[in-house]
Amino acid sequence: MSYKQFLCAAVAALLTATVCHQVAATNGYQLIGIGQYQMGMAGAVVAAPGDPMTAITNPAGLAWLKPQAAFSMEGFFPDRKANFGAGPIGSHSNVYGVPALGWLAPAFGPHLYFGGGFYGTSGMGVNYQQSNYFGGSLEAYSDLSFANIAPAIAWKPAKNWSVGFALNLAYETASFQQTVDTGDTVSGLNLDNSTSAFGIGATIGGLYKLNKYITLGLCYRSPIIFTPLTYQASYQNLSSQGGPTGGPGQYSTHLNYPQQLAFGVAFHPTSRWTISLEGQYINWHETMNNLNIHGPWSGTSYVSLPLHWHDQWVANFGTQYRINRWLTVRGGYCYGSNPIGSQDLVANLILPAMMTNHITVGATERLGMGWTLTEAYMHAFQQGMSGTMNIGGQSIPISTSMTEDEVGVEIGYRF
Repeated sequence: MSYKQFLCAAVAALLTATVCHQVAATNGYQLIGIGQYQMGMAGAVVAAPGDPMTAITNPAGLAWLKPQAAFSMEGFFPDRKANFGAGPIGSHSNVYGVPALGWLAPAFGPHLYFGGGFYGTSGMGVNYQQSNYFGGSLEAYSDLSFANIAPAIAWKPAKNWSVGFALNLAYETASFQQTVDTGDTVSGLNLDNSTSAFGIGATIGGLYKLNKYITLGLCYRSPIIFTPLTYQASYQNLSSQGGPTGGPGQYSTHLNYPQQLAFGVAFHPTSRWTISLEGQYINWHETMNNLNIHGPWSGTSYVSLPLHWHDQWVANFGTQYRINRWLTVRGGYCYGSNPIGSQDLVANLILPAMMTNHITVGATERLGMGWTLTEAYMHAFQQGMSGTMNIGGQSIPISTSMTEDEVGVEIGYRF
């Protein structure tokens, strides 16, 4: 087999990996917490609201907080490596920013509270380049920006329970490419001109204070359904895998956000100490099983890329202790099952959304005159996957690995 034939077979084996989604301090590609209070609690906040970002995670929590506003900014630093069959390479994109804000005030009538939350992730993805890829050059690139604003309302008709509703208005931009250049031909899929889509969904939640020691929380988040991501692209060439070619024109796909359900219980052994436990279900299979690329393909209207993500189960544990009136410390642990099976590693090499174990620490300082400062740090332990792909009858080893660190600060004001 010539190196060009071998290279075409490599493109065929790897092409199904061409897709983009953000990679952040993660359950799949979902943040484990919004803002620094939630990050410090490792996301165990459905039954333990602590700042106005609860509008995103459980809007019923707005009824249990004083009027306030908060702004958070964090840096996210993933370290990713992959082996596409020709040796290990690292991603050239390793620094991202994640802003968030929230607000809360009484509104409209007795026992009603209005607030909202916002967060955004920008530049998430990978950028793998390998010049010695079986005699050619490999370009594997993905980039996604995601923003969600959630105006919310909560109602507290009795002193021991509340319900809440939030409208999720989302915006995403995406571009991706996975091509191999032999010098004579370029094979693969190239949708590297960034495009955008709008999405909408909803969140409903409830909180019930069983007694002064135990609080229960429940939250359901619907899918966020996006308009199509539409690209104006040039010639596409999937013939190396027996697939179609595509002419210049318009290509489109959908990247929706999954529905999820969370249940939590918070224990308050003393007035200063909180212990929070939470379980989550995330329906990745519904949105990340197959990705259909519609366009002017020869002989077909779309190409389906099988990702085969599994639904994910997540367990969160967080605790905080108020040392004195000025200082509160917290920490937590989050475990999420890997939504990607080893048999589907080839189709997800540029989707390192496989992290399982996270630990967090954080603190809040009261600065006086209503101001607070909150910090948090997260570390996700190294997670790796390995397997093989068949290229021209040969079994070629492939692998990917990743660690994550995240640090942020949040400033708040209580009115």
